[in-house]
Amino acid sequence: MAAAKEEMYPKKILEYMEGYLVSKTLFTACELGVFDLLQDSEIPLAAADVARALNSSEDGMNRLLSACTGLDLLTTQNTADGPVLYSNTEMSSVFLTKSSPRSLYHSIDYNSNTMYLCWHYLPHAVREGKTQYEKAFGVSSKDLFEAVYRSDEEMVKFMWLMNSIWNVCGRDVISAFDLSPFRSIYDLGGCSGALARQCVKLYPDCTVTIFDLPKVVQMSREHFLSPEEDRISFHEGDFFKDSLPEADLYVLARILHDWTDERNVELLSKIHQSCRPGGGVLVVEALLSEDNSGPLTAQLYSLNMLVQTEGRERKGSEYAALLTRAGFTTVHIHNTGKIYDAVLGLK
Repeated sequence: MAAAKEEMYPKKILEYMEGYLVSKTLFTACELGVFDLLQDSEIPLAAADVARALNSSEDGMNRLLSACTGLDLLTTQNTADGPVLYSNTEMSSVFLTKSSPRSLYHSIDYNSNTMYLCWHYLPHAVREGKTQYEKAFGVSSKDLFEAVYRSDEEMVKFMWLMNSIWNVCGRDVISAFDLSPFRSIYDLGGCSGALARQCVKLYPDCTVTIFDLPKVVQMSREHFLSPEEDRISFHEGDFFKDSLPEADLYVLARILHDWTDERNVELLSKIHQSCRPGGGVLVVEALLSEDNSGPLTAQLYSLNMLVQTEGRERKGSEYAALLTRAGFTTVHIHNTGKIYDAVLGLK
């Protein structure tokens, strides 16, 4: 049995090594517009047709489409005398085309053009224990979000990333607990408003205020939320520096993992002071298991926090400890079984 297992180890290690080949294949197909072209086409297309439409070499496109087929991103149709024809799978149509309401295209774009470059410096991050924005992009990381939002273009790309994530995953975390008793909700760092939109859909009696930096609020108004969404409003500010308005519930979705324990207790204490009696805070993060065994996604996200921020992913018990230190008396933890989990602290 031991020998049989040992024979499997090289294959497993090679699969891990080849992971970047898989991700870059996906990134490239999205960037070139392969899935959008095939979605818009009324018929399956040959590699030559795709290459011509996307101004690419026929040989290179043939290889890319073949690899995408192997990844179950495309399906093929053989013709009697002609070339192989390609079309999208259901997964690609729903999650990889720009026009789909559940598209992850913008998340893929951000991973490819920002996070991928930061991860090149992962060995440095592990040795130094700090973010690698300066090496990757030549900008100081002293102020974290000045680095993340280093240009308007980069800020909008980040906002599209968050928008695509909550369009797909938002309902899982907003429905993890019954939030209907909370009528006035502040989404701190609410970014594009995608999670706020999920919240007002699920809880028709609530209103949500997106509390974010002035330039983020401006971009959200221009690119993401329409004036017709009258149960969603904005409040410009920096939640570390400015006072927080009174509310029933505060949402921190993928916020606490950016910061150290000390900064998090500082923020949670401010929330506790502003929170109405009986109110609370909903923390949305990818939780690590209590025995450190996984899940792999959260473990990899924690490495990403090392490369890009001053924070890390945490266990449910660690978030409970932070909430308790900040004054919250009751903490509930809900593992959704999906990518993101929810922790509810009550005052």
